Amino acid sequence: MTRRLTPLLVAMLGFFVVALDAQIVNVALPDIGSSLGGGLSGLQWVVTGYTLSFSSLLLFAGTFSDRVGARRAYALGMAIFVLASALCGFAPTLGVLVAARVAQGVGAALITPTSLALIREAYTQARTRAKAVAYWALGGSVAAAAGPVLGGVLTGLSWRAIFWVNLPVGAAALVLLRRVKVSPRRPHPFDVTGQLLALVALVAVTYGVIEGGGCGYGAADVVVALVLAVLAGGGFLVSQRRGRHPMVPLELFRDRPVAIALAAAFLTMAAFYGVVFMQSLYFQQARGASPIQTGLLFLPMTALVAILNPGAARLAARFGSRLPIVTGQVLMVFGLFALALAPASLPLWGVALVMVPVGVGGSLTVPPLTSLLLEVVPGTRAGTASGVLNTARQVGGSMGVAVSGAVIAHTAGFMGGLRTSLVALAVLVAATAALSVLLPRDRKDPS
Repeated sequence: MTRRLTPLLVAMLGFFVVALDAQIVNVALPDIGSSLGGGLSGLQWVVTGYTLSFSSLLLFAGTFSDRVGARRAYALGMAIFVLASALCGFAPTLGVLVAARVAQGVGAALITPTSLALIREAYTQARTRAKAVAYWALGGSVAAAAGPVLGGVLTGLSWRAIFWVNLPVGAAALVLLRRVKVSPRRPHPFDVTGQLLALVALVAVTYGVIEGGGCGYGAADVVVALVLAVLAGGGFLVSQRRGRHPMVPLELFRDRPVAIALAAAFLTMAAFYGVVFMQSLYFQQARGASPIQTGLLFLPMTALVAILNPGAARLAARFGSRLPIVTGQVLMVFGLFALALAPASLPLWGVALVMVPVGVGGSLTVPPLTSLLLEVVPGTRAGTASGVLNTARQVGGSMGVAVSGAVIAHTAGFMGGLRTSLVALAVLVAATAALSVLLPRDRKDPS
């Protein structure tokens, strides 16, 4: 294997396991609940524990990678991820599993920006680097498509196997990493105050939403969590406005296209992750499907996501970003309403087909949002803007699972909560679709 291909393979393996673990767990949730208990709120934490730590540390991880070098940071992230995956597989209680999932998210947060940094260091020419990034993205798309099916197959053996599958992949990445050139270090400053306040705010609001759905929003611990979230969130905004090295320069949000793009990214991923979480429970608990059947029922949606993701960027390049962004969100709204209104007698294959517009809509929306953001922000802020966008997407996914589960827990009957959640998500995505009409068509038309 050539030295030029090794960094790309290492980067692809890293992004593959990160994307895989965001999807593979959902199909196993009923089995995990039967084995370890914990109820609906516990299952929500199994999903959000990973996405929450992942999203809240993404911006920090980018700076950390620059300071210690991408190769060293990648090695640390993959080592944490592999060890946490092993702990997940052997977890004796739900609390241990959730803690290990949080640790997995920490590793994933380190892997994601460093994998891209390894590609930037190995491929110095724009054309070859663009091809390498496309292969890197393909690894994530394949993982997203394969996740539910692989999760169903492995859960048929044991739900613990969905975590053990990460061990050989991670080990191979670490072995190959030894052949990658040592990365340079860059003395970028940390925003320690901003990072801590953001972490407290996100954890507190997630705890308040999830636990409030189970025990009521008047419970003392829930009220304390939500108040803490407001205080920490306000402190974060102050720190970003007055700090010398803010993680998130607030001037970004004064640009209308940036604000719309971030809102659309947040709600698009909230809807997608919310649907995957809810439908995994629906297929198995309400319709009696097996884990393998559930994984196969997700395949039409996830496979199309993998196929269409690369094409969405080409559509944006040809027609401008606004058209695919608006079209994608409209498709998502249609799919969400269709799922909410689907009769209980609809065959399972029919439900799987109704889910397709949700996945297709997401795949049409997200890549053009990234392209648009990189076009409208100054070049000196491209990295920061990309980090903020990815953070908005991941936080949106966490909130989608947290809020959907809370609505189901707070509503009489599973199906009533499911339909209410789907309608609410559809209305919110429709609102950002309407705002997205105000986005610029392309670089030549900034109006």
